[in-house]
Amino acid sequence: MAAPTGPQRAGIIGTGLIGASLGLALRRNGWHVTGTDADPATQARALDRGALDAIGIDPAATITFVALPVQAVAGAVRHALAETTGVVTDVGSVKGSILAAVDDPRFVGGHPMAGSEQLGVDGASADLFEGAVWVLTPVAGTSSEAFTTVDAVVRTLGADVVALAPERHDALVAVVSHVPHLTAAALMGIADERAEEHAALLRLAAGGFRDMTRIAAGTPAIWPDICAENQDAIVEVIDRLSEELSRLRSIVAEGRREDLLATLERAQAARRNLPSRMVRPEELAEVRVPVPDRGGVIAEVSTLAAELGVNIADVEIAHSSEGDRGVLILVVDRARAEDFAAGLVERGYRPTTTGLG
Repeated sequence: MAAPTGPQRAGIIGTGLIGASLGLALRRNGWHVTGTDADPATQARALDRGALDAIGIDPAATITFVALPVQAVAGAVRHALAETTGVVTDVGSVKGSILAAVDDPRFVGGHPMAGSEQLGVDGASADLFEGAVWVLTPVAGTSSEAFTTVDAVVRTLGADVVALAPERHDALVAVVSHVPHLTAAALMGIADERAEEHAALLRLAAGGFRDMTRIAAGTPAIWPDICAENQDAIVEVIDRLSEELSRLRSIVAEGRREDLLATLERAQAARRNLPSRMVRPEELAEVRVPVPDRGGVIAEVSTLAAELGVNIADVEIAHSSEGDRGVLILVVDRARAEDFAAGLVERGYRPTTTGLG
């Protein structure tokens, strides 16, 4: 891909909360951002707020983000691929159906795990992606150059990148995003019903309840598409949640204090063990992986890291002068580097590991 002259150029299709936040973040980093939205008023507001430099589709964009409801993503991605020469990615929270519908080496499926109870362009923030996990879903046909371009750009927005297979992403996001949102909606529905009977109820809704149900304040319009596209995984998790709630109901109804305490202690430990970001160089190691120039390598190596729980802090490809091989250079958590290297050896790679800092 030829290096652009002047400011790097990006495109955005869909200028709602996520799209406008992308525009604000990219422009803050010096990018020239062109964007479109099906709603002319939303498009104009994005321009007024400084999320866009211009309206339209930029054929010379290095990267184009599609930030639309999931059922509209595949068509918009195909349009962007036809109209631009750079890489294309999306921000949809369901990946399997999109990747099945779009087979192009320049397309990298993506999903920033970021959001806000604020809505639309006016809720957008350049800081929205700071510290967020941004999932990329490379497949066998994904270009290594396309993957590393998207990876590098989203890292400049402050995000941590995790690579997952599309189906794996959809199963996991049902647990950590989709069903929690539906659960929050259910709790708010119960509270709203009870509030009609007891006017003081919602005035009593303090810390824990507000924290747990905050996500219910997000825009409802995207959720019918999400539930339709990830139906099987969501239903499976709801069934499992129902089983767990039934178990807890029995524990409470039968007064089994020790079982209740064990359940809460396990939940406490799991919550405290949620991973945090790595920031110190001495905690990092560089893993260099000689790779053949063939489709599927980037997907295989990066998704292996995710399966092993190895955070990739940076990724780069160094091409061989012969042209048929290269070296994939990954910066990972030093404590997991040897496990990662062992997993690569099992798959036929010959990695070398060096500590940083």
